[in-house]
Amino acid sequence: MSQLHTLLAATDLSAPSRHAALRAAMLARQAGARLELLHVVESGALDELRRLFDNDGNGLRDRIRSQAREALAQLATDVGRPFDVSAGQHLVEGAVLESIIAQADLLDASLLILGARGAAFMRHWLLGATAERLLRKSLRPILAVKQPPHEAYRSVLVPVDFSPWSQGAIRVARMVAPKAELILMHAFEVPFEGTLRLAGVEDEVVQRYRVTARREALARLHQTAADGLIAAENWHAVVIHGDAAHRILEQEEEQGADLIVLGKHGPGMTEELLLGSVTKHVLAQARCDVLVAHR
Repeated sequence: MSQLHTLLAATDLSAPSRHAALRAAMLARQAGARLELLHVVESGALDELRRLFDNDGNGLRDRIRSQAREALAQLATDVGRPFDVSAGQHLVEGAVLESIIAQADLLDASLLILGARGAAFMRHWLLGATAERLLRKSLRPILAVKQPPHEAYRSVLVPVDFSPWSQGAIRVARMVAPKAELILMHAFEVPFEGTLRLAGVEDEVVQRYRVTARREALARLHQTAADGLIAAENWHAVVIHGDAAHRILEQEEEQGADLIVLGKHGPGMTEELLLGSVTKHVLAQARCDVLVAHR
């Protein structure tokens, strides 16, 4: 994927989920991309309504669809007008997760955009098992919008582990935020540091290992930036000792990042690698928007 061509924003039509649709409209204007809005009417809930209300069930079902269609049309107008963007509208009925994936495939969406704070099922998307399932099943970048969008992203934190997926994260970060400063960050730990200390290795020796590890990581970060063709004035490096998940959240605050971009491992890997503990922790705890990118 070389550019953003179609953005699919899934919405539950709640007030907080408007942030995701607004960010999608802003990105569509910035990238010259198509904007598509999707609302899924959960089929299981409709079937339950029809069962509970017997003869009135079909009428209620029709009214719910009609109200959702009107709300989606109004949302398209509200988010499209400020950015002079025309939004396509898709109202589908089915299981939420499967419907989002199917619609993304149908439109060949280059980016999926979801609200991190919405109605109950939207919260479960990003903070529970459904988010993990979506991220495992979809090969498309997914942007979780947590903050009201006021301007284009200006400061993007990209944690780098030097795997091939790191370059994928950098590419997506540059597409979503072409004018932002990139903060390429690597968190490292000295192998067997705890064991070395238990074995009586002096702190001075362990510290020398840390200095060496930091120097090597910094050199690799510069090579990663060079491989990604990032101009020197558009990025800076952060190499820090400690647990990656916690250090990412610390740097989010220290660097004033408004977006974190994480690389996701590809198909064929174990489930834990597909959506590892670092990604889960950052998705749940970060205050800024989080984008999970495939290679």
